[in-house]
Amino acid sequence: MQLGKEYFGPLWKFISDEKITDIDYNGKQIWLTNTDNERFEVEKDFLEQYITPQFIEQFTQRIANVVSRQFNKSNPELEAETPELRITIIHESVSRQGRSICIRKTPPVIRLTEEKMIESNYCTKEILKLLVNCVKGKMNFSFAGEPGVGKTECLKFFSQFIPANERVITIEDTLELRYPTTNPNKDCVEMKVDEKLFTYSDALKASLRLNPKWIMLSEARSKEVKYLLESWSTGVRGMTTLHTSDVRNIPDRILNMLENRMDADRMENDIYQALDVGILIRKKQREDGEMYRYIDQICFFIRENGENKIEMVVKNGQLLLDKLPKQVEERMKRAGISDIDVLNSRLSNNSFSSEDTIGV
Repeated sequence: MQLGKEYFGPLWKFISDEKITDIDYNGKQIWLTNTDNERFEVEKDFLEQYITPQFIEQFTQRIANVVSRQFNKSNPELEAETPELRITIIHESVSRQGRSICIRKTPPVIRLTEEKMIESNYCTKEILKLLVNCVKGKMNFSFAGEPGVGKTECLKFFSQFIPANERVITIEDTLELRYPTTNPNKDCVEMKVDEKLFTYSDALKASLRLNPKWIMLSEARSKEVKYLLESWSTGVRGMTTLHTSDVRNIPDRILNMLENRMDADRMENDIYQALDVGILIRKKQREDGEMYRYIDQICFFIRENGENKIEMVVKNGQLLLDKLPKQVEERMKRAGISDIDVLNSRLSNNSFSSEDTIGV
């Protein structure tokens, strides 16, 4: 589905601005978020002149017509997506301040680059090298953090390092990963789920019959996480995102998604067996008021000798370990990663030169 300028009217100036990532209308104000993580309010004169009740009604009706959905008190949520936008509208019967509109841009690009990550203090070079080797070592990742910190963007960046001949299945309700577009000529099947016709659980079960090497779930939210863990336990690798404020809470967060206590008790060990790397991304404000994102925590989940362990690797953005855990080192060696000794040496010295390259 494509929506042109005529659908958005006065909002088009924000849609066409490549620096703007989010457009949020709360019934009285418009707030914009840009690629520099800054959030600011649109001038009230603009709202009074252009964002009238008539325009809001027209815009809503246009979107409802495009997706052939009713929008009223009985159906108070309206969602639509295009190749580059995700639109959510909430009816004033449940949004008490007035009709709410959220437009999020989901362009098929990878915004993070190695250079930007280092220059902006998103992470250090040794942390970046370690995580790239974890992907090459075929480890399972969970990217955690609060809404809006950039979990999906981080996942998209590291997914680049999956070899082209390893089939990737992406499973999403709203297409944001864009793996086939951002990774052209790589083997991928892109699945879009529907809560009634083709659920997350359906997609995860079906994906195992498609010869996957990697399964990527855009966000782990509910009972489908059980099937994700089961697929990972078969040797399929993968990545997902979830909401939590500490990597050490990831296992409990997953257990709380399961339907019953029996599942939770049985699957705790499976989490430590199947999940390898936890990454926490935060958003913070500098003294000058500028917002920035960074990798705050990294941990390894390890099940060894009948015990479940969490090995903290990074905390407060700082590297903690000076040598790879034995299990992690063995995984990398099996994957043919040849510079493990060099990596261990530089982890202990916390030193990577400017000439070191990561390499896709």
